[in-house]
Amino acid sequence: MSIFGVQGLPLEVTVVGCCNLDDKEWLSRQDPYVSLEYGGAKYRTKTCTDGGRNPTFQEKFIFTLIEGLRELNVTVWNNRTLSADEQIGSGRIQLQKVLSQGYDDASWPLQSKAGRHSGEVRLILHYSNANNHKAKLATSAPQYAAPPTAMTQVLPYNQFPSAPAASTAYSNPSPYMGYPPNPATYPLSPFVATPPAGYPPQACPPAGYPPQTYPPPTQAPAYYPTGPSGVYPPPPSSFGIYPPPPY
Repeated sequence: MSIFGVQGLPLEVTVVGCCNLDDKEWLSRQDPYVSLEYGGAKYRTKTCTDGGRNPTFQEKFIFTLIEGLRELNVTVWNNRTLSADEQIGSGRIQLQKVLSQGYDDASWPLQSKAGRHSGEVRLILHYSNANNHKAKLATSAPQYAAPPTAMTQVLPYNQFPSAPAASTAYSNPSPYMGYPPNPATYPLSPFVATPPAGYPPQACPPAGYPPQTYPPPTQAPAYYPTGPSGVYPPPPSSFGIYPPPPY
């Protein structure tokens, strides 16, 4: 949900403390403090002397909200006396929850300059005008009526709508449905080789094929004996009739 109309309104930020911070000291305990930045406003807590890795602050700051700016920058430093303060970690606090609900109490992760996890910081955020935003949204929201409930018409068993009658129109069958294709309606492609003459084989073989048995059974002499398989013996030779007929 987007929140509008926050320009110039107050936001309370309480820095509770930090936990599991990276230790920047070798011989003594480090002295951490927290700095906050929102827009052009910058605040910092007091230094927690000898706070070490788990310092406690309990300090409250008030920021003036800026329309469209939904992040609060936080940085934890180690206070040094003889040299510049050393950064322990930093993070970005998202304000969407506190602006919509009015309250947010959470621990936010911190990262070092190298991108490693360097601890956590606990903040309590409070925005007192969140209820006013909810009331404005409720009054400005359009009123939609509930859609009507669909009614199902119940018909007697003998009044159901009949199926549409099948069409009696008849169309000529496509010439491509039959197989083999009709040469008159489906000519051969010019890329298909034309079969040679006499192909396919004719239904009746040419005269003299296959060779006929001699002599034909209907013309065989009555005196020719038959073999055991019912086949007539070979035709007579040029030297005479074999076997010779009985005289």
